[in-house]
Amino acid sequence: MYKILIVEDDKVISAAVKNHIKSWGWESERIKDFENVIAFFASYEPQLILMDISLPFFNGYHWCSEIRKISKVPIIFISSASDNMNIVMAMNMGGDDFIVKPFDLNVLTAKVQAMLRRTYDFAASTTLIEHMRAILNINDNSLTYDGEKIELTKNEFKILNILMENKGKIVRRDVLMNRLWETDSYVDENTLTVNITRLRKKLEAAGLENFISTKKGMGYIVE
Repeated sequence: MYKILIVEDDKVISAAVKNHIKSWGWESERIKDFENVIAFFASYEPQLILMDISLPFFNGYHWCSEIRKISKVPIIFISSASDNMNIVMAMNMGGDDFIVKPFDLNVLTAKVQAMLRRTYDFAASTTLIEHMRAILNINDNSLTYDGEKIELTKNEFKILNILMENKGKIVRRDVLMNRLWETDSYVDENTLTVNITRLRKKLEAAGLENFISTKKGMGYIVE
């Protein structure tokens, strides 16, 4: 089932769109916290976004630009600001289509169907893990925090992937070592410690302090 995220602050419009989408067998959610659109986007993992331009706190262009840093998910702008400048701006910021308000819900449905068909008949959806505004993209092995990319080595990415997949749970050192080095060869435990230390330094330098906690005698945890 395709999931569609509605980023629209007009409750009447967003409710009408949500109900119409549901009647077509798709799942949808509406943004309620317009200060933290990216966090919700990453946790919900929609296959398409319907984005208004005029929004509280930050406009749709801003959120489109932020989403494009971590995902290629199709974005259809819906706005009453239908002049050529806004349409061009929407496309330049990474939008895929533009629907002018007021619109017919059947026209909206046709555009959504076409966009989903074009995008997902040939491509797989992106897998994202979000925690404390840090977003791990499994498809391209990248980490972003507040829109900024953090460069990780292969092992650092694996460590973070395992810990974020199990956020809230302690991951034992032996489990991490087995996942990192799936080999019969002996690997010194100090190698894991060095990798964890380097990863922590990179996270702290980016503003993610105490992101990984040590549970003495047990392992590591992302809380």
